[in-house]
Order: sequence, then C-alpha cells, then structure tokens
Amino acid sequence: MSASDDLEDSAAPLIEHLAELRTRLIRSVIAFLVGMIICFTVATPIFNFLTDPLCTVLAQRGQDCDLIFISPQEGFFVAIKVSLLGGLMLSFPVIAHQMWRFVAPGLYRNEKGAFLPFLISSPVMFLLGASFAFYVVTPLAYDFFLGFQQFGAEGEALPGDPATNPGLSVVFQGSAQEYLNLTIKFIVAFGMCFQLPVLLTLMGKAGLVSAEGLGNVRKYAVVAILVLAALVTPPDVITQVILFVVVYGLYEVSIFLVRRVETKREAKLRAEGYYDDEDDLT
Repeated sequence: MSASDDLEDSAAPLIEHLAELRTRLIRSVIAFLVGMIICFTVATPIFNFLTDPLCTVLAQRGQDCDLIFISPQEGFFVAIKVSLLGGLMLSFPVIAHQMWRFVAPGLYRNEKGAFLPFLISSPVMFLLGASFAFYVVTPLAYDFFLGFQQFGAEGEALPGDPATNPGLSVVFQGSAQEYLNLTIKFIVAFGMCFQLPVLLTLMGKAGLVSAEGLGNVRKYAVVAILVLAALVTPPDVITQVILFVVVYGLYEVSIFLVRRVETKREAKLRAEGYYDDEDDLT
C-alpha cells in the first residue's frame, strides 16, 4: 500500500466526522431558530414576566410600573433580545442531545457514564442560578437602586439646601431596553456562576484538579471571586456581596464534590488492586 493510500484512508474518517459535525450543528441551529420564532410570537408576555421584580418593588413604593421606549426601534430590539434568550433556553435540550450524539460514539462505556450526568446537571444548575438571580437578587438590586429617588411636593424643600430646587422630584422612568439588559445580565451571570461545581467536578474526574489543590488556592479564589463580582454586577454593594457569598459557597461545594470523586476513584483502584498504599506515605 502506498503512502497516498494511507493518507486517503486516514482522511476518510476525518471527512466523516466533519460531515457529522455539520449535520449536528445544522440541527442545533434549526432548533434555536424555531425556539426563537416561537418566543418572538409571545415576546410581550415574556417581557411582562421579566418585569415582575421591578413592578413588585415599584408597587411597594406606591408607584406605577411604567417603562418607556427612548427610540423608535427599541421595542423591536427588546423583542429580539427576549426571543434570543427564550430561544436558547427552549432549544438547549435539542442542542445538548445533538452534542451528546456527536461525542458519545467516541467514548468508552465508563466515560459515557461519567460525562452524561454532567450534561444533564449543567442546564439544571443554570436554571437554579437564573432563578436565584430573578427571584432573589434582582428585586434586592432594584430596591437598592430605586432608593435614590427623590420625592418633593410643591413648596416643600428636600433635604439639603432649602433654597435649591424646592419641591424637586427625581423619580424612575426607565428604558425598557436598559431594564432588559440589566436583568439578562443578572440572569446570565448567576446562571454561569452556578456552573462552577459542574465544571470543577468534571475536571476532578479527568484528574485536572484535586481537592487538595483547590483548597491550597482558596485565598486566590477569594480574590478572583471578588473581582468577578465587581465585573459582572452593577456597582452596588448588596448585589456584589450576594454574588461573592454564593460563588464562594459553590467553590466550597466543588471542593467537597471533587474530594468525593477522588475517594470513589481510590476505592475503585483498591478493589482492582492498582492502588498502592505506600504512595500515601511518600
């Protein structure tokens, strides 16, 4: 057999894999577009649902829940953003299934058993993080922001210089697009942060990290989490503290999960006779 024949034989599986990848990607994109179209038809109810934290805070303050469009095209882009977020969530099961169908044939039975739980737990953890952001963090953040409003009656001076703008009212009159951007930022940030245990546990199964190593870099992790909280949240202390506490708690949970993975691996190696107790003494 010539060298050119060997090259053609090795190229054939690569072409087949690329064709398979193209098929999976096309199906994923179609699922995403279908989900996006469905969400676009109900974009207004979805947006109304997303405004619930703001409306609740405003109602507690005796204010109407009114958002405005500051440009003619803003309503359209709000609907597009809602559709993108909703379409991704609706199509994720299909996308995950296509990814699994592409990866699974190249995995051994034990690798499939290790990888599949993480593929399932990842969206679950994202939904937990998104729900925590929407129902807990977002109302607290908007309550903090709206606390800087000023209400004044005619002829009644506000605290400060009584000669300056007596009766001035500075109240919230928000842009729908700005509100949506901030809310999505909360949801995505917390949803991604809740992936930390999944990621670190998967890396622990692959032997890339260890519980001892994660514990040794704990002080550096604290600094990194503080920086992350400052970058992905608005500049208010309450939200940053909540994100720090949650992510650091997830980091400690990750150490516990990685330690469990290592314990199970060690027990399995002992049962198979591959584990040497003398390694612990060196």
